[in-house]
Amino acid sequence: MAARGDRPKPFSYAVRLADVMGANDHSHGNPMRIILLNQAFYPDHAATAQHAHDLAKYLVAQGHEVAVVASRSIYGSKGAALPKHETVDGIQVHRVGKSIFGKASIVARLIDFALFYLLALFKVLTIKRPDVIVPFSTPPFIALVGWILKVVKRCKSVYWVMDLYPDVPIAFGIMKPNSLAARLLERVHRFCFNHSDRSVVLGRCMRDRLIGKGVAPRKIALINPWADIDELEPLPRDENPLRKEWGLEDKRVVMYSGNLGLAHDIDTLRGAMKKLKTRDDIRFVFVGGGKLMTQMQQWCKAQELPNAVFKPYQPREAIRASLSLADLHLISQAEAMTGLLVPSKLYGIMASGRASVFIGLKQAEVARVLTEKSAGRVVAVGDVDGLTDTITTLANDPERCKLMGQAARDAMKTTYDRRHACMAWEKLLAECVSGQEPDVADDKSKNADGSTPAEPQQAHGSPR
Repeated sequence: MAARGDRPKPFSYAVRLADVMGANDHSHGNPMRIILLNQAFYPDHAATAQHAHDLAKYLVAQGHEVAVVASRSIYGSKGAALPKHETVDGIQVHRVGKSIFGKASIVARLIDFALFYLLALFKVLTIKRPDVIVPFSTPPFIALVGWILKVVKRCKSVYWVMDLYPDVPIAFGIMKPNSLAARLLERVHRFCFNHSDRSVVLGRCMRDRLIGKGVAPRKIALINPWADIDELEPLPRDENPLRKEWGLEDKRVVMYSGNLGLAHDIDTLRGAMKKLKTRDDIRFVFVGGGKLMTQMQQWCKAQELPNAVFKPYQPREAIRASLSLADLHLISQAEAMTGLLVPSKLYGIMASGRASVFIGLKQAEVARVLTEKSAGRVVAVGDVDGLTDTITTLANDPERCKLMGQAARDAMKTTYDRRHACMAWEKLLAECVSGQEPDVADDKSKNADGSTPAEPQQAHGSPR
């Protein structure tokens, strides 16, 4: 058996734009029939729904035939609010079932998942045969439906891995790592990887997890999440209506945007907020929801902190103003979640031209991107003094914050924009359909834009 360092490296589809342009003319000569399989889809606001919609729209625009199989329920809600079939932006959307219980309990969610598995399987088997199906990881193990379709209809299956199971419930402490259920589910998930033509991961930390599970590196493709740089054009501070509406005209805004849940660390942030409570010029603004968001709001009230503002999720048309409102964004990830998922919020923040501080391990994809692109800073979980010093330093030096935000925006233009990622997806799908094997490339030696990355900095408090 080869030593770990001698293993062949996985191919990365996070490639330069020039490498994608002209590399594949499948869309011009041989349009593909593609099925995207995910529980959530437009008009749902879940990140997976938005990414699926973006990719499907792009593929249709390139002349491909795209069908989506999704749930009739808005993710996490009860009932069937959405039509069984409709055409959205040229995409044939087939919706099945409904959520009976919502997020009432783990058992209730498992029942909803099982119902979706069965109805989704029936639907993909009865609609037009695709050249390739792309199952996501919501619900977990839905890639099994992709495998069945692959066997029955002799198509290709590309697994879009948004998170890893049973690793996530094990990390949450919901499931014991050596339990019978965990071992069984681990075998099921490895089966999904091994019987997919490719598995697409969101970051290098996730890719390393898959290799550690024994997945062949040649079957792993890396395509980062994305954001739309045109939709999230930075909004100047004095033109942002939310500054006046939310009473933040003269404040330095440190924002946490999106879901704040079990996958995130909040203790480090709480410590910094307490240390900075006398800084009247700094406001911590929380926009979004989640289990820990409610806890954070209750904690701030109990501590009588004057420097915290809480707002609900904003509609998509207000996201540009919301993200641009911040002078500095915060992104958090519990250490145990590194490689199990990749926070996609980073790319919307970067598109908005704003700097970020990541609270987490330096090996995480978010930390590596911020370091390599000079777009922010990394602070270790538990380093309250480090986070406090970092926020203080950047609040006192708005020009440095602005330069990091511009670097983030520049990186989006060259590497992480929606068009770059969707082109890489099209290239990958065309290669799978044609039976072409990917070139094995050492993508550890280069960034997605072809540059050589800097060595990731140690997680520390004060910025350099």
